Amino acid sequence: MFTVFERLRGENNKDFSYRVIKEAIMSLELKPGQAISEIELADMLNISRTPIREVMAKLKEEYLVEVLPQVGTYVSKIKSQLIEEAAFMRFTLEKEVLKLACESFPQDQILELKRNIALQEELLGQIGVEREFHKLDKKFHKIIYFGIKRENVWDSITRLSTHYNRIRLLSEMAHSFDVVIDQHKEIVRIIENKEIDHVEFIVRKHIIEPMKTWKDLYHIDSPYADYFEFPYKEPVFID
Repeated sequence: MFTVFERLRGENNKDFSYRVIKEAIMSLELKPGQAISEIELADMLNISRTPIREVMAKLKEEYLVEVLPQVGTYVSKIKSQLIEEAAFMRFTLEKEVLKLACESFPQDQILELKRNIALQEELLGQIGVEREFHKLDKKFHKIIYFGIKRENVWDSITRLSTHYNRIRLLSEMAHSFDVVIDQHKEIVRIIENKEIDHVEFIVRKHIIEPMKTWKDLYHIDSPYADYFEFPYKEPVFID
């Protein structure tokens, strides 16, 4: 059904099942719109149904599952409004975050960003590594937020970006990510050289411009049409 990771040290049943099930949803192993059963999940994870029920309630609050009374529980389909809201937050905050990073950023975090990019480059040309790249991509941006001590801002973005990140992963599965890597290198250069005047340009190129290609995914004739909530509404961000 999906990959079950090893339990982390000290991880209770609820935390374990939450981490594993959410990762399966975010990695698209559990597909948008797919029916899921508490009984099957409990059996698969070898735990009781009680923590699974609690996890379902938490994932519902995060817009990742939908519970239909007398019908069943489903992985939430990807919704255009939640994509747009997350994109707005990312674009607005990322500009300010990079400006702060240009003013002051720890050298050890610069090195961490470069190590992250090196790992991204190792994936170029390999087959089926989109999920691994996606994790490195998110880690890259997380390092920047942590480098300017805005960890809670990153956590807030992550909570709102569940639908945004799923369509990003779909896009990375459909297109090469070499352009993204080049943009990550440019971001590091801007931070190192304190080029505040270049921040808005790179953020727009990195966050807004790629969305124009998403209309091929978020379309009623797309092979991924079943992943999205319809009736079809063309997102405003691709105008």
